[in-house]
Amino acid sequence: MVAGPILRWNAIAPQLERRGFRREVFAEGLRRFVGGLAKKMLIANAVALPADQIFALSADELSLGTAWFGIACYTLQIYFDFSGYSDMAVGLGKMFGFEFLENFNFPYAAQSIRDFWRRWHISLSTWFRDYVYIPLGGNRVSETRNRLNLVAVFFLCGLWHGASWTFVAWGFYHGFFLVLERTGFGPALDKLPRPLRHAYALLAVMLGWVLFRANTFPEASHYFAALFGFGQPAHAQPLHRYVGTEVIWALGVGAVFSALPWHTVKALAGKWAGKLPAQPQAVLANLGHAIEIVLVLALLLLSALWLAGGTYNPFIYFRF
Repeated sequence: MVAGPILRWNAIAPQLERRGFRREVFAEGLRRFVGGLAKKMLIANAVALPADQIFALSADELSLGTAWFGIACYTLQIYFDFSGYSDMAVGLGKMFGFEFLENFNFPYAAQSIRDFWRRWHISLSTWFRDYVYIPLGGNRVSETRNRLNLVAVFFLCGLWHGASWTFVAWGFYHGFFLVLERTGFGPALDKLPRPLRHAYALLAVMLGWVLFRANTFPEASHYFAALFGFGQPAHAQPLHRYVGTEVIWALGVGAVFSALPWHTVKALAGKWAGKLPAQPQAVLANLGHAIEIVLVLALLLLSALWLAGGTYNPFIYFRF
């Protein structure tokens, strides 16, 4: 309720009156809940430890490679932590007969910062659009006023995350890119090959996470210096100190599943199977259902084992 998806009365009120219960919806809710739990326990928690350790290093301990490894870990941590929580909320809603707004749509597959904000924390960005941006005039005002509106919205978005100047700077940072993409830079960006647009958006988002994660501006400045090789780490900590088998697996799996839409893969597999004769189709369908059940049970068991054997690690978005 605190972190999202942010629910609105006009979406929930009809469901309170006509909420139904169907076995297949309950099953889908269970799958979503287990998937969200696995995101949190198996990926977010695995990369959280090196991210926290690296961001805690002083300026003379932080090398170029370690800094990039740390921001890669945090980039996956915040996505899988928050989207995992949202999946659990959506899944629980389905189990009780409610349909909640989806909160994420593979934001790290975005092709621009505009695209990123259509995919990241959707319930928050649409709330700010409807209750701040549009009342300020939206797109119906002059270009200058429109750009000021965008900056104002993202100033408030940064402040929403916490009363800290680093959050405000993060909001202004994203506001700057959104204004930039409304200039001639936007059409030029759209003409670039898809991999280059993706690289631009991902790099911009990752650099923004430095402001979001740092507690103070001096911390952020020395981290940026290390990222671009301007630091002088007299006592640089070796990268291998933070790299373990579990972290490597979490980074690899996280990189794939943060940009690969699983529902699209399932749809393509179903389309391919639909071209087969009836009997092989039935066999493959039954096999797919069996594999899905085993996978859900395995993820639930592994998540429970990690939860029982690990230390307490709450959802990081609870503090914003």
